[in-house]
Amino acid sequence: MPTPHWQKSTYSGDSSNCVYVSAAPSGRVHLRESDDPDTVLATTRPGLHDLIRTLKASSPPRTT
Repeated sequence: MPTPHWQKSTYSGDSSNCVYVSAAPSGRVHLRESDDPDTVLATTRPGLHDLIRTLKASSPPRTT
């Protein structure tokens, strides 16, 4: 099994609470959180798209 190439979400910015994503050769998408990097969630690209769309729709506007 190849080592995943994790990318930090740009939404995480410089905060210490970060979400990381990695695309597997199988087409699965893996997610993990910086506080618990050993826990990895797996989904599909459409599943991740639906999750992001739902979170954006239910979140208050982001302020900088």
